[in-house]
Amino acid sequence: MMLTKEESLTAIFEGWNGYQQSIVNAVEPLTREQLVWRPAQNLHSVGELVRHISLGRLTWLTRMVAPGSAAVAAQISDWVVDDDGNWDIVEEAVDIAEQPAELVRWLNLSWGIIEQTLTVWEVSDLFQTYRHTWNGNVYAASRQWTLWRVMNHDLHHGGELSLMLGLQGIEAFELSALFGHIILPSLA
Repeated sequence: MMLTKEESLTAIFEGWNGYQQSIVNAVEPLTREQLVWRPAQNLHSVGELVRHISLGRLTWLTRMVAPGSAAVAAQISDWVVDDDGNWDIVEEAVDIAEQPAELVRWLNLSWGIIEQTLTVWEVSDLFQTYRHTWNGNVYAASRQWTLWRVMNHDLHHGGELSLMLGLQGIEAFELSALFGHIILPSLA
């Protein structure tokens, strides 16, 4: 069944795709030296942060069995089970933090799952739940809650990325000056 524009989650979440693109555009031209930079020794490097954006997406999208997530998750060999029984990616084992092309590839792979999910699911699908345990409590996590969590994760860490690049004197105009909001509304 073909969804109308009003039913499409792509239309409801419009703008997230522009934020994704602004992150990609900020990361693509970075050098190894810019990716290994960190604001303090105990903090993540730029590359580690970008890796976390894509792999954090994948972890949560896999938990709710988003369309296409299993195929992408199968490309990750190192997972660990946390104290609550949840599977988490061992991010350090995915050795891409110093490679801009690989970081962009994983941003696009994880975005592809989001894009497929927003294309295939309808608004009513957002209310379906799955069991998620955290701090010993079992929750009925909705797909809507999870998508909001992933989008919020993008916004939070995208802001960190903007600051970290700015501290290095790197403009990343779309992410910093436009706040990743690069999708324009229709002309009147």
